Amino acid sequence: MARMARKWLYLTFAFILAAGVGLSLDLAFRGAVWWFFWSQTGEEQPLGQVRGMVELLGNLIRPQLNTAPLAPIQHAHDYPFGINTFLQKEVEEDKLRAMLAMIRDAGFVWLRQEFPWEDLEVDGRGQFTDTRNDYDGDGVKDTIDAWLKYDRIVDLVEAHGLRLLVRLSNPPAWSRANPDIGDLAPPDDLQDFVNYATAVATRYKGRITHYQVWNEPNIYPEWGNQFVSPAGYAEMLCRTYDALKAVDPHIVVVSAAIAPTISLDGYFGYQDLVYLQNLYDLGAGRCFDVLSAQGYGLFSGPTDRRLRATTVNFARHTFYRDIMVSNGDAHKPIWISEFAWNAVEDAALPPEHIADYDRFGIATRDEAARWLPIAFQRTQEEWSWVGGVFYWFFTRADPSEQGQSFYYFRMVEPDYQPDKPTFTPLPVYESAKAYLTTLTPTLYRGTHQAEHWAIDRQDGQPVPIDGAQFDTALRLTRASWLAHGSTVSARIKTAGGRITLTVGDAPPQPLDVPSGAWVSVPLVAGRTAAAHAITLTSDAPFWLDSVRVEDNTWANVGLPTFVLAAWGVFAVGVLAWGWHTRRPRAL
Repeated sequence: MARMARKWLYLTFAFILAAGVGLSLDLAFRGAVWWFFWSQTGEEQPLGQVRGMVELLGNLIRPQLNTAPLAPIQHAHDYPFGINTFLQKEVEEDKLRAMLAMIRDAGFVWLRQEFPWEDLEVDGRGQFTDTRNDYDGDGVKDTIDAWLKYDRIVDLVEAHGLRLLVRLSNPPAWSRANPDIGDLAPPDDLQDFVNYATAVATRYKGRITHYQVWNEPNIYPEWGNQFVSPAGYAEMLCRTYDALKAVDPHIVVVSAAIAPTISLDGYFGYQDLVYLQNLYDLGAGRCFDVLSAQGYGLFSGPTDRRLRATTVNFARHTFYRDIMVSNGDAHKPIWISEFAWNAVEDAALPPEHIADYDRFGIATRDEAARWLPIAFQRTQEEWSWVGGVFYWFFTRADPSEQGQSFYYFRMVEPDYQPDKPTFTPLPVYESAKAYLTTLTPTLYRGTHQAEHWAIDRQDGQPVPIDGAQFDTALRLTRASWLAHGSTVSARIKTAGGRITLTVGDAPPQPLDVPSGAWVSVPLVAGRTAAAHAITLTSDAPFWLDSVRVEDNTWANVGLPTFVLAAWGVFAVGVLAWGWHTRRPRAL
C-alpha cells in the first residue's frame, strides 16, 4: 500500500512539474494559454497574468452584478465614438480647421468640449463680455463679445460634420466670495450656474443637443477645496436639468462623469459606488438622461474582467450599471466621457521630471495604440448599455505640459505650424483611424432601438406611436442590418402590409405579422452566435421599434460540453482506479 501511495505521489508530482514547465513556456512565448489569460485579466506579463487569474476567481464568490443586458436602452442609438478636445484654447482658425479635419478623417463624430463658465460670463453676473486683454495695444483693456469664440467653434464643428457634447463647468471667480475654496468649487449661488447653462442652451438651441453638467464632482479638486457633497451636486444637477429641458425638451442631459475611486475620506475622493447610490437616494435619478463615467484602464488592459469594488479597471462602469438597474434606471445608458491608457513610459523626460508619473497608470505608446481598438470593440460587443465612448484626448495647445503625466494621453503632437499646417500623429491616432474607418456596423447582444446607427433604415422616420418602448418608432418600408448573435428578433407593428424577411443569401420569406398590434417577431434562431445580414421589406409602411439580439452559445453548447467533459474526466478516473485496484499483486 505504501509503495502504491508513493507511486501515485511521484506521478502527481511529475504531472504538476510538467504542467508548470508547460505553462511557463506557454506564457513566456505567448501561446494559447497566454492569450486566454490576457483575454481575462488584461495583463501581458506572465506574473501579472497568474496573479490576475487567481484574483479573477474572486468573481465567482461575490454576488453577481445585474446589468440587465437585454433591457431596451434610450439615448444609445447614435454613432458612439468621440474624442475630448480643448478648442477653446486655440486662436488660429486654420489650426482649428486642421484639428477638426484630422478628427473627422480618423472616423470620430463626437467632440466632448468644455464651454467654461469662466470664459463666457467673464465680467460679472449676466455679462457675457470679456475685458481681460488689451488687443490693440493702446494700454487700455478692450471689451469683446465672449460668445464669439464659441460661435466660431460651433460653426466649424458643424462645417466638419461633427457633433458636440458640451461640458458645463469651471465657475468664474466672481461667483464665490471665498477665494480659498478653489478655482473649481461650485458657486455660492447655484442659480448663477443654472443661468449660465440656460444662456448656453438658449444661444445654441437646435444646434447643440447634449450637455454635461459638471465634471468628476466626487474627487478633489473638482468640487473645490472642501469635502465632496452628493447633496450639493444633486441639487445642481436637478436644477440645471429642469432649466435645460425648459429651453428645449429634446436636450439630452448628461450627468457629471463619475471618477472611479476607492477613496473613503470624502475630501480627496468619495468612493464612486457609494457616491452614485447617494445621488439616487437624494432623488437625482430623475435629473439625467445619460449617466456619465470615466473609463480609464490604468494598470491593466481593456480585456480585464476582474470585478472588485476595491480595484479600478476598464470595466468599472459595470458596477454603476448594477446600481442603475437596482434603482429603476435600466433604460438609461452610460456614456464613457474619458478613457485611454497613459503612454508615459515612452516620455522623453525621465520619470523624476514628470509630476504624478504613475498616477494614471503606465503604458507604452505601442500598448496605448493596440489597446484602443480592443476597448472600442468590447464596448460594442459586451455592453449594450454603453453609448458614447470618448478618447482622452486629441492634443493640447502646446508642449509646455510635458512635465505632467496627463500630457501623455495625447493622440497627436501639438506641433502645428503655419509652414507645417498639420499635427504629427502618434501610433494611437493611426490605430483609432484604422479601426473606425474600417468598422462594419453590427448589432451585438442587447435590445437596440430602431434608430440605432448600425441599422440602415433608408426612408425611415421616427414618429410618435402608442405602445413603442420609448414612445416613438421608425415608420418605414425597408430596413437592414448586420447582427451577431444566436437569436435575433424585431418588435414590429404593421397596418396590414406584407413584410418579407431576407437573411444572408437565403431566399426571401414572408413574415407572419398580425395587423394592428406590437409583436416580437423571431428572425433568426441558432445554437451558436454568428453574423447574420438581415433585411425587412414591405409593400406598405410598417413600424420598427427595436431589434433584440441574444447570444445563447454558452447555454446551448458551452454548458453541455463542460458537463460532458467533467463526466468524461470522472469516468476515466473511475476506470483507471478500478483497473489499478484489480491488477494481480506480486506475492
